[in-house]
Formats: sequence, C-alpha cells, structure tokens
Amino acid sequence: MDRKQRYQTLLDKINQYNSGEKGITRVAYTNEEQACIHALMRLCKDEKMEVRLDQAGNLIARREGMNHNLPPVIMGSHIDTVYEGGKYDGVAGVTAGLEIIRRLNEKGVVTEHPIELISFACEESARFGVSTVGSKAMAGRIDKEKYRRLTDRDGISMEKAFSLCALDFNSINEANRTKETFRAFFELHIEQGPVLENEQKKVGIVTGIAAPARYIVRILGKASHSGTTPMDMRKDALLGAAEIALELEKAAVSEQAYGTVATVGVLEVHLGAMNVVPGEVEMNIDIRSSSVESRKRVLDRLFETIVSSRQRRLLEIDLKEISMEDPVQLSSEIIVSFKQICEYKQLPYRLMQSGAGHDSMNMVSLGPVGLIFVPSKDGLSHHPNEHTEIDEILTGIDVMEAAVLQYAKVCPSSLQVGG
Repeated sequence: MDRKQRYQTLLDKINQYNSGEKGITRVAYTNEEQACIHALMRLCKDEKMEVRLDQAGNLIARREGMNHNLPPVIMGSHIDTVYEGGKYDGVAGVTAGLEIIRRLNEKGVVTEHPIELISFACEESARFGVSTVGSKAMAGRIDKEKYRRLTDRDGISMEKAFSLCALDFNSINEANRTKETFRAFFELHIEQGPVLENEQKKVGIVTGIAAPARYIVRILGKASHSGTTPMDMRKDALLGAAEIALELEKAAVSEQAYGTVATVGVLEVHLGAMNVVPGEVEMNIDIRSSSVESRKRVLDRLFETIVSSRQRRLLEIDLKEISMEDPVQLSSEIIVSFKQICEYKQLPYRLMQSGAGHDSMNMVSLGPVGLIFVPSKDGLSHHPNEHTEIDEILTGIDVMEAAVLQYAKVCPSSLQVGG
C-alpha cells in the first residue's frame, strides 16, 4: 500500500467512530470519542510507541530518542468534533503525526530527541462551551472550580463526564507539564477558511492565533399573550436579544481592519410559542481578534448595548463570562524554518493569522510552537461537507516531517542504516 492509500485508511479508521447520521459527531468525553482514543492508542502501540492517558484525558504517545533526557519534539492536535462536524478538523493533525512516525520507522530513522504525539482532549467548545481543555490542563491554565460545573445540552457536568470516562476531575491539574522543557511543538490543521484555496497556496504558515472571549447572556422579560398584550406594554426578551446581536455585528464590522469577528452562535427561546411574547432567551456570544484593543472596543459596545436594552425595554439581562483568552504569537524561528522548507520544496505558501483557536495557543508557554495550515475546500469547516484533498494533507505532512526532523536531530548512523 502506498502512502496515500495508507493515510486514507488511517483517516477512515478514525472517522468510523461517529454517533451521528450527518457528518461526524464525536464529542469530547463521550463513548464514541473514548473508543476512538483507545483505537488510536492501539495504532500508536503498533508503531512501538509508549502510550499513556493523562489526568485530563490527553493521549500521549512517545517514540524514544537516542538521548532519553533531551526535551521532546511534540506533534499534536485533537480527534473530538463539534456536533455534525467534518472528517478533517483536528483529525488531520493527529493522523499526520502518526503518519510521520510511520515514515521514520519505515526508514529506520533514529533521532537524538524523543518525539511525542499528543491527541488533546476536548479541543472543541461544542459540549461545554469552553475549548482546548486538554492543552489548557497541560499548560497549567485550568480554572478547576469554574470548569467542573459547566454543563452540556443534556445537563451533564464536566465533572460527571470525566467520571463516566473513568477520569477524576479533581486530579486534572496533575496533567500540568509546565515544569518540563519541550524542544518544539508542531501542529498541522486544515485552514477552515478560503484563503489558501483562493490564492492557490499549498501551505499556510501561521504567525499568530486570535483568541476568543465567550459569554452566555440570559435575558428575562415577561411572557404574555401575543394577542392581548399591547406593543407598548411588552417586555420582549427576544427583541432585546435581537437588538444585542445586531449591535454586536455593527461593532465587529467597524473593527474589520483588525480581523475582529463576533458571532451569536446559539439563541434559545425558552418555552417559546407562536402566540406568546418571549419571556426568556439565552444567547451564546463569541468574539475573536488578534488585537486585544480591538476586541475590547467590541466588548465595550456589547456592554453599552446591554445597559441600553435593559433600561429601555425593562429587561433583566445577566452576562456570564465563559472564557477570556489572549491572542498569541508563534515562534519566529519555526516560521523561518517552515518558510525555508517550503522554498526548498518549491511549495507556494503564505504567512497568515489564524482566526480559529487551536491547542497550539496553549503550548506556547511550554516551548516554541509552529502551526501550518492546508487548504479547505470552499473554506468549509465544522460542517459535514468539510473537505481537504489527501494530496494536500500529504504535502503538509512532508513540510512538518522536515521540521520535526530538523528539531529532533537525526542521528547520522541511522541514515546510513535506514537509507
């Protein structure tokens, strides 16, 4: 079997773990995700890697180097998905890392530094409203008391979800690896946007990652009969929510020069009916930017709108912060390495920011980080039709393999033996 067939088979093996009928649903800390993790553990063991699960549910597979005491070179991403997601988001990065290990084993390459492959737990915010939980735990950035009571759509808390996976949430801080030294961390990911495809570039070299500010807004008005309540006597919670959403859009549009975006991704009318003035609405807000100042201006506009709507419409509005993360800049040294590799391989590339969050943003506190993108068909992601050609993923793998070997340092004797 050639490399393309081998990689396609690996991708298919991972994506058979799916609880949905449309796209891929493999949500964090569920039976499907846990079964997938254990299948991935077996695949790593087949490549003679030492495998373990840490206290956050991160899968860590280690290929030893000539010198066990040297800091490891790490590759990683995630295998959890959003509801009705695609086949490539996150999975492309984990399978890319395993494919690189297979190549090294095939060629008999021995590296001076150990190499690790990590499948991070709960990268997606789909289940609990917070993202990159596994890499946050590894970077010592978990707010345990805040996270333990977060619940999913079925009312299951994060703490309970951990226990159902035979994990102890009280031990999550033990996943912290901040006392260790990493040689470098690499992640390959689909772009999740249209830029590379539109510009016909093979590789995106990420220079920085925008960070989200996330809120749950609960709006209380007064439910009343739609036919008997005069317009000037209504306390319509949905209209308050709509007003907030539209003002949020205007604020983000005014900050386009900074790449700032804002989204109302969830809007729920509780006990809604056609003949009832909405009395309670909950909305989830996501604001992202690589500029802290720009994001703050959007947040200020959000807060002002809430105050205005509260007073004018006589509503109770409660704002709860779920997460507030800082934008990060990635390693300039690794960016240069990626550029040199692309130029040597004659691959068209571009430098770019990432509007989406990734586990890479937490790993910057542990060592130099490099993140590369491969094209996404029509820019689709978090969608059943998400697609990236296998050849494009393999091109990204070629680039990442070269970078990993550069940092892990190949032992000359293994090249002579392995060819």
